[in-house]
Amino acid sequence: MNGIREGLIPTILGSAVTAAGYAMKQKHGSNKMVANTLFGFGLAHIVLGAIDLVEHRR
Repeated sequence: MNGIREGLIPTILGSAVTAAGYAMKQKHGSNKMVANTLFGFGLAHIVLGAIDLVEHRR
C-alpha cells in the first residue's frame, strides 16, 4: 500500500456510504432514520479522510 495516500480509503468509503444513504433517502419505502444515519456516517468519513489527506501531503 505504498502508492495509496493516507486518508484516501476513508474518503472513498465515505463517498460510497453517503451515496447509499442519499439513495435511501430518495426511496419512499425506506426507513428514514437508517438513511439519515448512513448519510451522516458517510459525511463524517469524508471529512476525516480529507483531514488525513491534507495533514499527510507529500
